[in-house]
Amino acid sequence: MLRIHCPLCGERPYTEFRYGGDAGKHRPVHGAGGIEAWHDHLFLFENAKGPHREFWQHVQGCRQWLIAVRDTATNIVADVALARDARGLEPQGPGER
Repeated sequence: MLRIHCPLCGERPYTEFRYGGDAGKHRPVHGAGGIEAWHDHLFLFENAKGPHREFWQHVQGCRQWLIAVRDTATNIVADVALARDARGLEPQGPGER
């Protein structure tokens, strides 16, 4: 079972969390780029294999938003930080752990 380490509550099963989407994408600037930029942001994504930054919310715990680095091939969560503190949190390649 996938387990996520919440920085405030400790390690918990993924069922306590809600997936919040890709944390690596940047939102288009409000009022710029038109509807095509927003369409691409919301509906187009790469389904890359390997480490990936994701938003998760601990809905059955502290309710904080987190950024987790999860390997999509193995489902192993390598690193987790509070979203407000995780600006520098980056996924690592397979040989960099």
